[in-house]
Amino acid sequence: MADLTDPFSSVIIRLKGLGFFNFLLPFMISAAVFYGLLRKSQILGPSERNVAVNAVVAMGISFFIWAFPILQGINIEEQLSAFFAQSLIATLALMVGVMIVGMMLPPNLPQLLGEKFKAGGAWSLIFVGGLLVGIALLITSGLMGVFFPSGVISTIPEDVISIVAVLAFLLITVIIFVGWVGKEGK
Repeated sequence: MADLTDPFSSVIIRLKGLGFFNFLLPFMISAAVFYGLLRKSQILGPSERNVAVNAVVAMGISFFIWAFPILQGINIEEQLSAFFAQSLIATLALMVGVMIVGMMLPPNLPQLLGEKFKAGGAWSLIFVGGLLVGIALLITSGLMGVFFPSGVISTIPEDVISIVAVLAFLLITVIIFVGWVGKEGK
């Protein structure tokens, strides 16, 4: 067992023993997200009049989603913490990159970007880039085993999956670059 020299370690280990990170914390976060989505979309009517209905539906959906790993006997505690830690690192790297680029670009950058994004091609580039980063985080954090628990992915050698992922990333990057340069050339 870990050395419990500080109170934070003791609290985290006790919360882990209670299942806080395995079920309760993901349940609360997803319930809050679903509640916000139900209020924003107003699927169940005006959000001011259906607060309780939105809350019950959000909690029910969240419970069904987070009961699945427990019923299947999958421990997602380590994978979720790795996923969120890697997502935080990717977000921080992106923010530092934007800050560095922002120091070198003109002060009217928001106007220039607004004009660039009106064309529509930049949004697809951002979407595809975000999708690729999300897939990479999903694979590297180990959450792929949660979504494919039957062992579909485990029958394929890990190096083959890595090679295919890198080749797909390179191919998509080249296609986007050629499309972007071809559009500017016209």
